[in-house]
Amino acid sequence: MTTRRKLLGAVGAAAVAAMCAAPAFAQEVTLKLHQFLPAQANVPKLILDVWADNVEESSGGRIKIDRFPSMQLGGKPPELMDQAIDGVADIVWTVVGYTPGRYPSTEVFELPFMMTNARAVSHAYWEMFEKHMKDSEFKDVHILGTWVHGPGNIHTKDPVSTPDDLQGMKIRGGGRSVNALLSELGATPVGMPVPAVPEALSKGVIDGTTIPWEVTAALKVPELVESHTEFTGKALYTLTFVLAMNKNSYESLPDDLKKAIDDNSGLELSVFAGGTMEDSDGPSREMALDLGNEVITLDAGQTAMWRERSQPIYDKWIADMNEKGIDGAALIEEASGLIEKYTPQYQ
Repeated sequence: MTTRRKLLGAVGAAAVAAMCAAPAFAQEVTLKLHQFLPAQANVPKLILDVWADNVEESSGGRIKIDRFPSMQLGGKPPELMDQAIDGVADIVWTVVGYTPGRYPSTEVFELPFMMTNARAVSHAYWEMFEKHMKDSEFKDVHILGTWVHGPGNIHTKDPVSTPDDLQGMKIRGGGRSVNALLSELGATPVGMPVPAVPEALSKGVIDGTTIPWEVTAALKVPELVESHTEFTGKALYTLTFVLAMNKNSYESLPDDLKKAIDDNSGLELSVFAGGTMEDSDGPSREMALDLGNEVITLDAGQTAMWRERSQPIYDKWIADMNEKGIDGAALIEEASGLIEKYTPQYQ
């Protein structure tokens, strides 16, 4: 009897020890992913959900990613980076330009007529992030991906063919550089996060907006304007995005769960995300045409005229970077070279 009791006691102790050890061996983690678009929009549906699902699968189900669209955790889109830094959310997706000047090196990709296609520019962006930004501007977060959207276009109530057509218009600009260009061309730039665009258009607060085709469908922009202006060759502009993770949330993970995240992040994610956004331009463009809207495609000569008018934006940006101790001209040269290098690969 005594032997049996000792045996049962030993078995029970072993079971308790095993249960106590299990969490350390098979840690389960829930991460909160926060972003500003509705869940059905292209980026959440085609990029963020795909990434999160892949991470969950790679982790063997030990990582669960709860997705919070449309700022459901509170705050406003410009606060997302601070939410990642402070741990309000474990992961955020955001427009870098929502905090103008805070991450200045990223702006090199947003300068007028820099971008060719989103895959090439996203590739260049990741490479320059790792070289110039990872341990400086973004040192307070763990960056999972860096990418840009497809060609930025102009969507207005009245047609725009020449730079002078923008005179007196109130146009929502997506970032600091495109806002500077709008001012240079005589328009009044109006800053606002992209979810605010439909109401601003419907109430006449703005006469138009600069955004890529991809997001116009979710925002119902083709129903609120009648004219769209796109460019030949390099695009009017693009915007930079990051998928950013709280540093402690990442660093506290065991190595195998870090690997589940790492294996689905970085350059491959960046190129996939940028390309997926650009691939979504076509269906939204077709929607505008189906509604009977006018799509004005400027030829190479007309586009060159716009490019010439944008030179003061470059000059001012280089001067601003120099004041921050950053060699702006060198960044432009490096970014342009990388974009030129990678563009043929992704055409």
